[in-house]
Amino acid sequence: MSLKILIIKLGAKGDVVRTLPILEALKEKYPDSSIDWVTKDNISDLFNNNQKINKIFVLPCNINQEYDLLFNFDIEQDATKLAEKVKAKKKYGFFSKDGFPSAFNLASEYYLNTLFDDELKKSNKKTYQEMMFEAAELNYQKQPINIYLTEEEKEFGNNFIEKNKINKEKLIGIHLGSAPRWPSKAWHEEELKKFILLASKAGHQILLFGGPDEIDKHNKIIKEMRDKKITIFENNPRNSNREFFTLVNLCSLMLCGDSFALHVALAFKKPTIGLFFCTSPDEVEDYGLLKKVVSPMLYDFFPERMNEYNEELVKSIKAEKIFKLI
Repeated sequence: MSLKILIIKLGAKGDVVRTLPILEALKEKYPDSSIDWVTKDNISDLFNNNQKINKIFVLPCNINQEYDLLFNFDIEQDATKLAEKVKAKKKYGFFSKDGFPSAFNLASEYYLNTLFDDELKKSNKKTYQEMMFEAAELNYQKQPINIYLTEEEKEFGNNFIEKNKINKEKLIGIHLGSAPRWPSKAWHEEELKKFILLASKAGHQILLFGGPDEIDKHNKIIKEMRDKKITIFENNPRNSNREFFTLVNLCSLMLCGDSFALHVALAFKKPTIGLFFCTSPDEVEDYGLLKKVVSPMLYDFFPERMNEYNEELVKSIKAEKIFKLI
């Protein structure tokens, strides 16, 4: 009889992506296991076409069956409450005690402490994956992030290339948006435009990635570049996650902030340049693919002032430096 395993990881989307290596480790250790995963609707399609997953539960949900192992990698209240409620013979990760996150097992306490101790957060050198594997008491060997595209999704990508007459070998994807929570994660628009000019003049093509929040900014940049006789391609800002994955997979190189796009790029084994302004570069696994460019001002803001916007900070990485790296 196969081992029944439940994983809970709800968000943020980038963190769900970089928790995927847990699947590889569990299947290495328990090859006959059946693995279910609880997440939110906005990222549930991440698991499409993934044969290592038996079933996806999307919140809100009721889970009545009993599991052999439960791993909760999330401190959100919805996750910790569910982790307490679900029956399992052994539990790892996090639950809620008197309204505060607590650890089921001793090995989970380190990650929990990094969330509430700024000095530990600043001194920590473990990647997110290392800390999640530690919490799960699994052996971390840089197991990969795997996202599996369908043939139809690959065809969507091929059609995008053909329609726009793009040379994939010269295509640089750029995703440099930021959530309101971390306004200084996004590169300054002036430096971004300088980089686009330098890369375009060197024969590279640019695919801008963004969501609804970036529409006005992207329209402005695209118009300015068009006036300079430079064509920029862009994703549909209302792309599904799966369409986003497919377009990232087309690029020869990705330029990102510390974001969802960065982890997706690494899943598709793309050489990636990551810009770090106010979040920890040490927590991001590089997989031998990621070149981390760290602002000289980062530790003036990380971690205590991560939520501030500072123009000098977001201008502190220069376009010329990034251009030399590509």
